[in-house]
Amino acid sequence: MSTALTLPVAVPLLAAGLLVLLPDSTGLRRWTAAVVSLGVLAFGVVLLVETADGTVVHQSVGGWPPGIAIVLAADTLTALMLCVSAVLVLASLAFAAGARDDREPLFLPLVLMLSAGVYGAFLTADLFNLFVFVEVMLVPSYALLTVVGGPDRWAAGRVYVTFSLLASTALLGGVGLLYGVMGTVNLGELAGAATRETTAALATGVVLLALAAKAAVVPLHGWLPRCYPATRPSVTLLFSGLLTKVGVYAIIRIYAVVFDGTGLGPVIMAAALVTMVVGVLGAVGQPDMRGILCFHMVSQIGYLLLALALFTERGLAAGVFFLVQYVLVKAALLACAGVVEHTHGTDRLEHLGGLSRSAPLLAGCFLVAAFSLAGMPPLSGFTAKFALLLAAAAQAEYLAVAVAALVSLLTLTSMVKIWGAVFWGTAPDGVPGGDAAGPRTPPDSAPDAPPDEPRRTAARTRARPALLAATVALAVPSLVLGLFAEPLLTAASTAASGLIDPTGYVEAVTR
Repeated sequence: MSTALTLPVAVPLLAAGLLVLLPDSTGLRRWTAAVVSLGVLAFGVVLLVETADGTVVHQSVGGWPPGIAIVLAADTLTALMLCVSAVLVLASLAFAAGARDDREPLFLPLVLMLSAGVYGAFLTADLFNLFVFVEVMLVPSYALLTVVGGPDRWAAGRVYVTFSLLASTALLGGVGLLYGVMGTVNLGELAGAATRETTAALATGVVLLALAAKAAVVPLHGWLPRCYPATRPSVTLLFSGLLTKVGVYAIIRIYAVVFDGTGLGPVIMAAALVTMVVGVLGAVGQPDMRGILCFHMVSQIGYLLLALALFTERGLAAGVFFLVQYVLVKAALLACAGVVEHTHGTDRLEHLGGLSRSAPLLAGCFLVAAFSLAGMPPLSGFTAKFALLLAAAAQAEYLAVAVAALVSLLTLTSMVKIWGAVFWGTAPDGVPGGDAAGPRTPPDSAPDAPPDEPRRTAARTRARPALLAATVALAVPSLVLGLFAEPLLTAASTAASGLIDPTGYVEAVTR
């Protein structure tokens, strides 16, 4: 396995190039992308089994000596992130097929290229290569944001590109400063450097700040709720579990290794609480499903930062569990919003109603995912948040406990708002949305129509099977991981142990 760590990066990149050269066959492209992503998922599962006892798998690429070689490494945390990311990519591919977004010739190659950058960012043990993989991830995301989307995609694209380039410049600058101070950017060789050298701590702080911007941590979050709703639902679904999560993962890894988990606890705690509150309050005034959910995406990042601020084995285990299940829960909610928008031409709350009767399966998926996001038992969100609150209480962080509980209550309020407007009651007279709706057409038949104006057609449309299959596949784990949480909790505890004591990781990447 240690000689195969390049595969999750190399195979999707090669497949992306192959798809560009393949004849214009949507079916062949779909199967190629699906098989590649299934292969990455299988690889991640095997890697998870191999690292379950705390083993760290590593590979030096190119045969260069330590300090020069490109080093890839995987522990339990890496394996978990590979698995959940591959699942999300597969669900996104299914959703894009159902929405027919993947008929755009470059769509699937761009998705594979983006996924390769994500997998590389999880595997790399070198900060410069982290920057490289982040850029490999971001370049196709620029194209996906603007190639498919609504009429606001160009304005959103300008914001996204501008902010991303500024954050990337800061990231590269921080990596350069760190190399200038320490003479290396290998994570193993930088172990504990921030606790010994003030200049190293400042340089690493620049890196963490840039990653916080990419993770949409408040006050560096404004780009996300402005950009994500402007593209097509399949792209928002893909972005939700990959882009910001790479930033969070990198922050956790760097803080654990370079800072030894000390020195920035109060700063991270403050950022966590502010991010929770600002995100959940930002959702209050949003008029559409994806707008609400994107602000909650910001809010939930705060829970991950809370686990990092605690930096105890108990807190980090809860944080890892939260991260894995949250990727799927948020994607399930965005998939529900995407199905609504695809079949009704809009996701604005004022134009919808009564979907619990006309689309009971969709309503059930939304209800499961929404309750999980809000932390209701017996779903996975409850297990994650309850474990995190217990860890915070054990450290006497009672303000954090109160804020986290309040934010969960406000999150539930937002989910009830969506349920009441979209799935309950009836649609306004004359507006396509519920049982009283007139005919409507899916967004792919009128790509340039304003997203807030329901579209009409001669026939009543229904969600395609692929759309519902992707939504169900993302919602079901919320229940399964809530009722049968022990395997994931065990893996999360192993991952947390590796973060608390990164000796095994450090030794592996410095050989």
